[in-house]
Amino acid sequence: MKSKLVLTLLLACSLKTMAQQPAATDRSRGRFKVGDVTTDPNVHDPCMAKEGDTYYVYFTGGGIQVWSSKDMMTWTKLPSVFSVAPEWVAQKLPSFKGLGFWAPDLSFHNGLWYLYYATSIFGKNTSVIGMATNKTLDPNSKDYKWVDGGMVLQSVTGRDSWNAIDPNLAVDDSGTPWLSFGSHWDGLKLVKLSSDFKTPAEPQEWYTIASRGPRDYKYTDPEPGNAEIEAPFIFKNGKYYYLFVSWDSCCSGIKSTYNIRIGRSEKITGPYLDKDGKSMTKGGGTLLLGGDTGDNKVFYARGHNSVETFDGVDYMAFHAYTTTYPKLGIEKLTWVDGWPELKK
Repeated sequence: MKSKLVLTLLLACSLKTMAQQPAATDRSRGRFKVGDVTTDPNVHDPCMAKEGDTYYVYFTGGGIQVWSSKDMMTWTKLPSVFSVAPEWVAQKLPSFKGLGFWAPDLSFHNGLWYLYYATSIFGKNTSVIGMATNKTLDPNSKDYKWVDGGMVLQSVTGRDSWNAIDPNLAVDDSGTPWLSFGSHWDGLKLVKLSSDFKTPAEPQEWYTIASRGPRDYKYTDPEPGNAEIEAPFIFKNGKYYYLFVSWDSCCSGIKSTYNIRIGRSEKITGPYLDKDGKSMTKGGGTLLLGGDTGDNKVFYARGHNSVETFDGVDYMAFHAYTTTYPKLGIEKLTWVDGWPELKK
């Protein structure tokens, strides 16, 4: 069920430096052809940040994989965030092995980079979200060191009707941090955090911000049922908070049906309504981007996006399924009548 841009955020890569130069006309439209950014590797859940003149992309797997670029086109592999799993993960998830951390979310606050990540028993709501911090993203800096901050949230089968994966940190206009997260089951959740950016604020209040139905799961069922929704990302533009989510199935190659949906609200807690005024807690969500249609498909599905602003331009990063493996996708966004659209 799983496989996730921020402060200035979006992109991805594999085991060697690579890229092809797109025609100027393609790049000026904000469109990148297959292989223009990477022809390798398997990329899931990309988020990207910019520090100085360098872009960094973080994505699922391998202790959270990291690549860097000066131009969003030619990429160099950097060390992963974790070479050894934090001890607390195995304590909370005894059956967890390896470095299979999911869906990193990266943003800069109070002089630190905050990295949220998740791991889970695949397809179960036995999951945890952790957090780490760093003063810089430059591995050549003397200040570079990821410091794990431990667990933020945990979901437990039989106790919770939500899943603690796919975290995304958003800070409201008053400077209060909020964490959105979740997948399948009863939908996507939002909780206010304390000033430490880690601990749920008291009194705890858990908001449902998006959900799909009907749902054929039981409260105590470890399986997710058919309520396929995940990967929340909240982005503020003008007076609205925009909620981006992914519907349908990922991780199945050309059989994947992933697509990106949106809604908006003047309050970070919602309700988030789509273009038709339907609440995202009742199955609402306007389609922004999905798989190619017609007979000549290149991308069979697109999903798990992040959004951020670089040098005054808004970008959306996501992964896209082709006949081989998921590739990184990047699109420039424009805003028409208060709604995001892909820039032509």
